[in-house]
Amino acid sequence: MDNRIGYDTDFLAWTEEQARLLRDAARERPNMPIDWDQVAEEIESMGRSEANALTSALTRVIEHLLKLEHSPAQGPRAGWRRSVREHRNQANDALEASPSLRGKLDLAKCHRRGRAFAADGLEQDGITAADLPLDCPYTLDQLLDDEWWPAHRHPSA
Repeated sequence: MDNRIGYDTDFLAWTEEQARLLRDAARERPNMPIDWDQVAEEIESMGRSEANALTSALTRVIEHLLKLEHSPAQGPRAGWRRSVREHRNQANDALEASPSLRGKLDLAKCHRRGRAFAADGLEQDGITAADLPLDCPYTLDQLLDDEWWPAHRHPSA
């Protein structure tokens, strides 16, 4: 029985396995005119691209959820909600293609980046980075849930 990881089952895990197998082949067949290590590195980089895309999407989700939650402004809210929906879709697509990404995700890094971007955007409203939570106030399930939204802290603004 072939127990290798399928390309369509978990793309990231597949790239990692294929890179390992290529490196094994390089040790077993050193006289072949193939740059095994470079081919393995290229395949691994495809998997890293998936991980980077997930990090980027979740960073944007966090940025705009923080803006929705903390901004006293009423005007740009629809754009922020649209961005959250778009980036949630991207994140969910990435996790569907590569379920193993869930275990490798650095949510703290996504939050640090999203918080910094949110602070830059909220500065005009008098909201500073110090006003935003230091640790991510959202769970991964909340970040990925199209129906979940944080409460607005300035509803009468």
